[in-house]
Parts: sequence; structure tokens; C-alpha cells
Amino acid sequence: MLRHFLALEKSDRLLRFGSALPDELVTQYVQKMDFSRDMILGVYSSGFKLVGVGHLAFAPKEKTPVKSAVTDKEQVAEFGVSVARSARGMGVGSKLFERAAMHCRNNDVDTLYMHCLSSNKTMMHIAKKAGMEIQREYGEADAYLKLLPPNPGSMLQEAVQEQFAMFDYTLKANARAASKLLQRLPGRKKAAPSEQG
Repeated sequence: MLRHFLALEKSDRLLRFGSALPDELVTQYVQKMDFSRDMILGVYSSGFKLVGVGHLAFAPKEKTPVKSAVTDKEQVAEFGVSVARSARGMGVGSKLFERAAMHCRNNDVDTLYMHCLSSNKTMMHIAKKAGMEIQREYGEADAYLKLLPPNPGSMLQEAVQEQFAMFDYTLKANARAASKLLQRLPGRKKAAPSEQG
């Protein structure tokens, strides 16, 4: 994940983090993630490269810019996403958002929140497509989506998505491992670093 963030160009870091963070601050951001509380979603390319990252951070409603009247629940979730240039325009960001919204819905969180620069057209597109309420102020935008309560269908849908994601990840990981193993066989030409993905 750190490699994915560090590979983002300056303009992409500005859109993802709200400022063009230097490498040191990006590293600190990743190191401070609370993996026991938050949820990280990823999309891997066929070459087993992380091309999309969704970060779903949970926080008490009092500690978020969303007005407390928006929810009666104990916490809200904030979603952030970044997609590598090679995977843009394929709906990766939207799919990560939909997956995050489903997870929130099934875990008794009824408000999904996003904060970004008003100039972030991709995030604004995701927010509008999802039907989020958007408030703009001083070049920044806050958007939130009220989620329906869970039901057996939403629980089943998330379980199926999770199983498919695990199958896809395992398939790509095994293909990557097999490719590396084949490269080590005697008589095989070693692939260039760019071909190893």
C-alpha cells in the first residue's frame, strides 16, 4: 500500500490527501493506520500490482465534520480512495466505494462520509453517482451518504463479494508466484524489472 501511495504523482497526492504530501508524511500516514479499526480495500492488476486503494476509517460521530444530527449511531465512516493512472476510467474507484458502503451498511454504520477538494472531479463524480449530499466551502467539499439498514440480501451480497475478492486475489498471487518460479528455472531468460510488475 505504501508503494502504491508513493507512486502517486504530486497532483494525484494533492487530490488523495488534500495536499501534495512528501514521501515522509505519506509513510507516516500508512504507519499510523489502525488496521484493527479501519478497513482497507484493494484492487490488484493481473500482474499483481496494487492499482486501487480504498481506506474506510471509522470514527466517533463527534470527531467528524458531519453534523451529529445526520446520524443516531455511535460512529460514522470516512472513505478515501486512490487509483493508479494505469487503472483509471475503469470504474475502480466507484467499485471500491460501493464495497465500502456495503460494509458500512452491514456493520451498523448509517453514514458514509467523504472529504476532498472541490476540484477533485473523480471524487465529486463518485459522490454524485452515489446520491451523496455535498456541501462545498472554501475550495473543499464534504459529502455524506445515508445508508439503509442491513437486511439478509445485503449481508449475502457482501459475503459473496468477499469470497469473489479472495478467489481473485489468490488466483493472481498464485500466478505471480508461478511466474517467479519459472523465471528461476535453469535455461530461462530472466525478465526485465518492468515485466515483473
